[in-house]
Amino acid sequence: MTIAAGRYLSAGVSWDDAGPYLALRAPEGTSRQVRLDAGTVLSYRILPGDDGALRHCLGSVKVQDRYTRIAEPCPVHSAAERGYQCGSCFARDDWRLVHNVHRSGIAPPGLKLYLDQPHWLYIATFADGTSKVGTAADGRKRLRLVEQGAVAARYVARADDGRVVRILEDLVTAEAGLVQAVRAGTKAAALAQPLAEADLDRINSRHAARVRELLTGLDISGFAVEAETFHRPDQARAVLGASGVVAYPLDPGTGEHAMVIEAMVGAAALVTVEGSDTPFLADLARLKGRRLHLGSYSTRLPALQTALF
Repeated sequence: MTIAAGRYLSAGVSWDDAGPYLALRAPEGTSRQVRLDAGTVLSYRILPGDDGALRHCLGSVKVQDRYTRIAEPCPVHSAAERGYQCGSCFARDDWRLVHNVHRSGIAPPGLKLYLDQPHWLYIATFADGTSKVGTAADGRKRLRLVEQGAVAARYVARADDGRVVRILEDLVTAEAGLVQAVRAGTKAAALAQPLAEADLDRINSRHAARVRELLTGLDISGFAVEAETFHRPDQARAVLGASGVVAYPLDPGTGEHAMVIEAMVGAAALVTVEGSDTPFLADLARLKGRRLHLGSYSTRLPALQTALF
């Protein structure tokens, strides 16, 4: 499957029930989803801004209710200053408030509607055994973990709303020492040399049991301890079971590339490249905030890497 040519701003890799896709925005502001199914040829060149910037503002988000978020493009097409936003778009963004709402109490009406739904607390473990605590709204309970690239995960609590679940998340970090974020690059690199699946499941099970024990003794209302296992997409097994895999030797976020998607875990793609029999793991999270041109390009493997293969 070959993707039609064009210039786009990439909002990164997302998943829906059909699988992974690259979220793109055309110059006129229209959105497009490019499926990243097995066999897709992803061929592109990264386009720097006039000032040489590689990371561009993705605009702001207005939360309407628990189901609807409206993405508003950056009106001046700025370079990103903070994460994937310029200062003005960051100030306008509703979603930035969600992470601190349980402390500040500040939320616009639409965000309040989003928060007023059940949320889940989960423990996710990645390919090298690194584990984190996180939250997911009820409607994206599974897809949240799929997008995170979890290799093993368990849900440990169901909270009445998004405020309570974030109180629990902070408490688990403070008491159990589990972080709330793991870099995309770390997750992708770990997939090149994953621990055995049984070991990863044991690591996750141990963390989850400890957290459930911690939560059981809390004097906090508005949640129930749960014991439910996350089931990852079938294509994850193709990534974890691939032999001879090495990290993609170039930065997908600069230059030009052509790769064939074989399978994905989160934003990490198992890919092949013309001229090499080696399977690579590419961190496609590097495309978020990049302007790119989809067209006829190629991956030029470094000379040393080519010799090794």
